[in-house]
Amino acid sequence: MNIIDDKQKIAPFFWVDHDGGSASLCLNVGAYKHELFDTRSDEGFEGNGYDWYSLAIVFLEEKMPELKGIVNFDPEADMFCAYSSDKKALEKFAISFKNTCEDDSTIKDLFSRAELD
Repeated sequence: MNIIDDKQKIAPFFWVDHDGGSASLCLNVGAYKHELFDTRSDEGFEGNGYDWYSLAIVFLEEKMPELKGIVNFDPEADMFCAYSSDKKALEKFAISFKNTCEDDSTIKDLFSRAELD
């Protein structure tokens, strides 16, 4: 059973529990927040999993530095993935990252400092 009781809190991200006690926060990229990545398409941003990773790194460093080294990332072209063996820390990251993504001015500001992977 995952620890996020209301899946809508993090949708369209989704939670995956793994054997051994770790968990992942994932997003099938392409539709969600695509307009954000379009603002820097001339620099090469496409909204793929690596671009989401670049955004998540800025978010983690600036908004949740206490989770650096606890929440890790494994992006792919078509999927963003954050993972941790500390489910409570990942849940905290998941909810805060999703809420920040819904705050257009804050997420645009963070994205302005994201670097292509």
